Amino acid sequence: MSKLRDSFKKGEPAVLLTAAGLAAALLLLGGMVVLVAVSGLGVFWPKSLVQFETKTGKLLGEVMAETIAEPRPGFPGGPRFNLRVANRDIYAADFMWVNGFNVVGRTEPADAWVVERLEYGNFHGFLSEVRTPEGAMASSEAARTDAFDKAVAASEKDTKKGPEIVFTTADGKAVVIHAGAVVDAWQPNRMGTLARTGHYVAALWNFLTGNPRESNTEGGIWPALFGTCLMVLLMSVAVVPFGVMAAVYLHEYARQGVVVRLVRIAVSNLAGVPSIVFGLFGLGFFVYTIGGSIDRAFFSDSLPTPTFGTGGILWASLTLALLTLPVVIVATEEALAAVPHANREGALALGSTKWEMLRRVVLPNAMPGILTGMILAVARGAGEVAPLMLTGAVKLAPKMPFDADAPFFHLDRKFMHLGFHIYDLGFQSPNVEAAKPMVYATTLLLIIVVVALNVTAIVMRARLRKRLEGHAF
Repeated sequence: MSKLRDSFKKGEPAVLLTAAGLAAALLLLGGMVVLVAVSGLGVFWPKSLVQFETKTGKLLGEVMAETIAEPRPGFPGGPRFNLRVANRDIYAADFMWVNGFNVVGRTEPADAWVVERLEYGNFHGFLSEVRTPEGAMASSEAARTDAFDKAVAASEKDTKKGPEIVFTTADGKAVVIHAGAVVDAWQPNRMGTLARTGHYVAALWNFLTGNPRESNTEGGIWPALFGTCLMVLLMSVAVVPFGVMAAVYLHEYARQGVVVRLVRIAVSNLAGVPSIVFGLFGLGFFVYTIGGSIDRAFFSDSLPTPTFGTGGILWASLTLALLTLPVVIVATEEALAAVPHANREGALALGSTKWEMLRRVVLPNAMPGILTGMILAVARGAGEVAPLMLTGAVKLAPKMPFDADAPFFHLDRKFMHLGFHIYDLGFQSPNVEAAKPMVYATTLLLIIVVVALNVTAIVMRARLRKRLEGHAF
């Protein structure tokens, strides 16, 4: 009994509870990351096409899931298959459930094709003929395939351009696809592991570098990836100098008293303000007030069409800079307080002015802590969505904020963002089931971007600490 009392006095149960809470949090976080990674990375792997012959007809598609249904009155139960049939222009849906008791046959035809199109998503079927100005070429499967490859390679990307290519569905419906509408095509049931890996790498590269299509449910993610990275860079450039200057003034120059304590309390409370409030402030102050004033002063010829008086990447970055400013200020003040007073006194004793002491002694020693504040700011700012919806992020941006046209940086332009892209796919997409793979892939990419930005800052901080070790200031 005495040992138990001693244990409670030492706080050992609290330590165990804390460790258990940390372990649970890590397990939940790790499970979430694993789920997103598996679902996101599996999007681009070419799955085999399975043809189900049922009592009512034939269906061709990718088996996405298999479940066992419980029997009930009028339904015998048994296996059920979630089949991605694609062919949205024919079936009006990308997915269908197939009941196992209706299946009379199941095969994986070698000559089945997956065709990625500019419109209506993927097509699953069989190549019948290629209609060229010289006539149809359908003498053999090899000849049709060769003619198909040549027609697609020679056609300009347009849904109505190029030779007509005739495919048939599993149930015999003929579908005409223009060669210009074909983005990619493959026969997954004839692909080995090496071929599938090559296709996977190419598809992943196209996802990272391509433009979105079909209400963002198809295509690539490059505009959103670029917009996210550029916005985080602009936010960091804005928030770090002002945050550091504010922290230096509060800690080193301001007379400590009631007013300074109130300012610190206000700064700490700002960190807990909902992000949408910052978005409303950014919309009212940056967009309408400052942007509107800039338009009246410099772009009056363009009015009433706004130039800076509407959402843009500049205003979105400044809004997020305000949102993350308390984090930088608090972290910098903690870093300044951690610098030993002996270092300050030694510098002043050697004849340095206060500014020289701060610039050459205090700030270099506090730099690892300042970088910690920047890391926390980047981690929060990169994942915020609500303020961006009011200050510049859009579903689809026709032009990016940086291009080859002078002055190269167009900070007044709207931009795409990975977080907003995920929200749009998950909640605003006209075809939620078809968009789900893109949601996982984009979420994984956003996690990777945030981790990469943080790892870069952490490496910089570690190198700086190593350089400062053993130096006396």
